[in-house]
Amino acid sequence: MDIKRVAIDAVNETIVMTVVHMDYKGQVAKRINEKMPLATVKGFRKGAVPKDLVAKQYGKGIKQEEVKKVVDLALERFVQSERLNLLGTPLPKVNDNFDWDAEELTFEYEIGLVPSFELNLEAENNIVKYVVTADDKLIDGQVERIQKQFGKAIPQEAVVADSDITGTFANEAEGITNTTTIALSIFKDKATADAFIGKQVGDVVTVNTKGLFEDDHQLMDYLKVGHDNVHGLEVDVTFTIEQINGAEAAELNQDLFDKLFGAGTVATLEELKAKIKEDAESQFAQQADQKLLADVQDFLIESTKFDLPAAFLKKWLQTVGEKQLTPEEAEIEYARSERGLRFQLIEGLAMAQSNIKITFEDLKTFTAKNIRQQMAQFGQTNPTDAEVQGIVARVLSNQDEVKKLSDQVVGEKLLEMFKEKANPTTKEVTYDQFIAASYGE
Repeated sequence: MDIKRVAIDAVNETIVMTVVHMDYKGQVAKRINEKMPLATVKGFRKGAVPKDLVAKQYGKGIKQEEVKKVVDLALERFVQSERLNLLGTPLPKVNDNFDWDAEELTFEYEIGLVPSFELNLEAENNIVKYVVTADDKLIDGQVERIQKQFGKAIPQEAVVADSDITGTFANEAEGITNTTTIALSIFKDKATADAFIGKQVGDVVTVNTKGLFEDDHQLMDYLKVGHDNVHGLEVDVTFTIEQINGAEAAELNQDLFDKLFGAGTVATLEELKAKIKEDAESQFAQQADQKLLADVQDFLIESTKFDLPAAFLKKWLQTVGEKQLTPEEAEIEYARSERGLRFQLIEGLAMAQSNIKITFEDLKTFTAKNIRQQMAQFGQTNPTDAEVQGIVARVLSNQDEVKKLSDQVVGEKLLEMFKEKANPTTKEVTYDQFIAASYGE
């Protein structure tokens, strides 16, 4: 058998395989001999059919099966021996006029190669690493929410200015239906708030989404509208009132502090505010890291230039799923996944350049940290090492969990590397400023 690579360009090649009779004749003959005791041809007893008739009846199908086995094995070994770094898998070229009776059988396979490219993680950039602080406005607002949340709810017959109103926002055409609790102070326009005054359970108030809140992003929270749709959304939505409550604010005392944070953790209002600030800024730091990683990804994708075997990948996408895609569907799928593929290749090179590796100890440490955080959320603030390690062992016995956690460990290590290599500009902002920066406003 003769196998060779024919280059088309830097990321596209064809593997050409020429199969001769010697490559498969022994196995074909063996299969025909095995078939003879079972062969049935009219005019002959079962098992007494002459070999040439058996070969005539079954030989073509057996030959095709055995040639396919030879070709598949040779192709697999060739890819390994040549150390080809492929995108997708080899695609056979279709030949409607293929001659199975020819002395030499030629098969061609299209392949897409991982591109070679240079990656400069320290290139000049405008990336910002945000440090998000909890300002007094946010902290005081959280104290008020805590007092209201743990205060005594007092049912009311009609809405007044300081009522908490539970109900459902809805617009069938826009797919909006979300049950939430609101205070009239959330509305940007006083006229909108006034429309609720005096309303009772079962009443329906219609409002328009344009300028409904001070920040359009609040549509995401209260109406569950996707971010891509919030800007400029101008539709009427109904709010059906289901419950009206006033609230007697909870007293800021030791019982409340212990209920919130555990016995003795917080003892004064100042300590409460400090704890709120600490917890909020810890959450903000995670959100800021996610934005930093997304910004680095965008920068590297835009600044790192390389060609992909796009035509090959679109063709390959048509064949790999449970359901074959049309060329039009494959085009859409490729457009959807191209940026992800590009960053996957960049990520792989970044890990290699920075010698980032994931050990089992890394995985155990990361998993244990996650478990302790989850247990703390449910009030188990001091689990024993034995308890945690027992859960770690169970989690890591699940291969799907191992894969998911490994990806998270890689992401964490890459983030730390990007912080160092990309050398982003550090900027301290409030949470409101961070939200504005995150959504390009």
